[in-house]
Amino acid sequence: MAIEFEKQLGVQKTNIPGVLVFDLSVHGDNRGWFKENWQRAKMTALGLPDFGPVQNNISYNTRRGVTRGIHAEPWDKFISIAKGSVFGAWVDLRPGKSFGQVFTTVLDPSKAIYIPRGVGNSFQTLEDDTVYTYLVNAHWSLEQKKTYTFVNLTDPSLGIDWPIPQDEWVRSEADLHHPLLKDAKPMQPRRTLVVGCNGQLGRAIHEYADAHGLQNFEYHDIDTMDISDPKAFEGIDWDLYGTIINASAFTAVDKAETPEGRRIAWKANVQGVANLARVATEHRLTLVHVSSDYVFDGTAEQHTETEDFAPLGVYGQTKAAADRLVGNVPRHYILRSSWVIGKGHNFVKTMKMLAGKAKESGNPITVVDDQFGRLTFTDDMAKAIFHLLDSKAPYGTYNFTGDGAIKSWQQIAQEVFELSGADPALVKPVSTAEYMAGKENISPRPVHSALDLTKSHEAGIITPDWEDSLRQYMATLD
Repeated sequence: MAIEFEKQLGVQKTNIPGVLVFDLSVHGDNRGWFKENWQRAKMTALGLPDFGPVQNNISYNTRRGVTRGIHAEPWDKFISIAKGSVFGAWVDLRPGKSFGQVFTTVLDPSKAIYIPRGVGNSFQTLEDDTVYTYLVNAHWSLEQKKTYTFVNLTDPSLGIDWPIPQDEWVRSEADLHHPLLKDAKPMQPRRTLVVGCNGQLGRAIHEYADAHGLQNFEYHDIDTMDISDPKAFEGIDWDLYGTIINASAFTAVDKAETPEGRRIAWKANVQGVANLARVATEHRLTLVHVSSDYVFDGTAEQHTETEDFAPLGVYGQTKAAADRLVGNVPRHYILRSSWVIGKGHNFVKTMKMLAGKAKESGNPITVVDDQFGRLTFTDDMAKAIFHLLDSKAPYGTYNFTGDGAIKSWQQIAQEVFELSGADPALVKPVSTAEYMAGKENISPRPVHSALDLTKSHEAGIITPDWEDSLRQYMATLD
């Protein structure tokens, strides 16, 4: 008479954040059993991250009492048993509040466990001829091995109740000498690559990372990594990276209207972004990209993230094309901004300089009064980028500028004059048409550049009033 049994797929959370134990789907009868050891669609529906395994490893253990670990490796693991059983112990070695948390359980062929990157992994075989198998989402390399971190199996502070006495253990010499938890190094984060590091936003990102003690950041500009050149991406172990922040762009909007500038703009803003998007997609990296109000025609008084693109000039066309490329990356954040101010040449610095001259001479200047928007300060934008990354906000596009009143360039110039001690009345209005009259290769500008910030507010992004940020920025110029 046949004996049949069946076990359904299920999942349970543990005390270590991100560690999940799965009851596997097993079907059996008197001949043996069959199980779905890895089923992407069903398991992700139950909360397993779609972690993209690239390598399958098998550990064969000859004897009961083989004890391995505790090793934290720089990849995620999905662990199961093909034959026999193990007592497993896992220790969180990621920096943060859960550092040192311990979870233990017994695994047999009907169970599996998902272990995120940085959680120390160890096990003890409970039977002879045990086969332990695991999927990982990074290829092993010597460079990867250098990032391992460890903790000692016998550390009493861990409180692990190993079922087999130590005098019956079989373990490696290396495992005998791992540090105690109090001396263990937390797992370092994956590397973050910042391109365009010498621009206004790139500098703000660098300063933010330094000020907050963020680790494993690499900074490049065109002199050390030309992102428009596919060869620049060769020979890099991308499994070591988790995030790319693209702070680079060709932003000379008027030069982009020239034959030479058009080629440069498309090469930097589209070809370069296409290379970043390809690498991010192939290696499951998060790509952060900065967009512009120039992707719109400026007819709406405030632009939402879902408005159709209608760029007026070459620069806007290249930014719209880049947005479409980045939007196809599974893990992406697009921050759309306008009227960016940071360290480097910008409108506020120019107006401050002109304010000084006007104060001495009494001669007025003219600034267009029929383009409307809000300023975006790069320090605030850097904070918004890290908020999205740290909070693991849903991927997608987020408008980001300063909050507050929508004003014209002339009104903003008047505020700069006033903050500089010059008479705001010296800033006279001029229409865009009058300003552009007689000039060649002038890019058309959107009349309305203000962006709707509702989605950013809902994501918890802080959008300071741009006029407050302006006063703070002006103080740094003094």
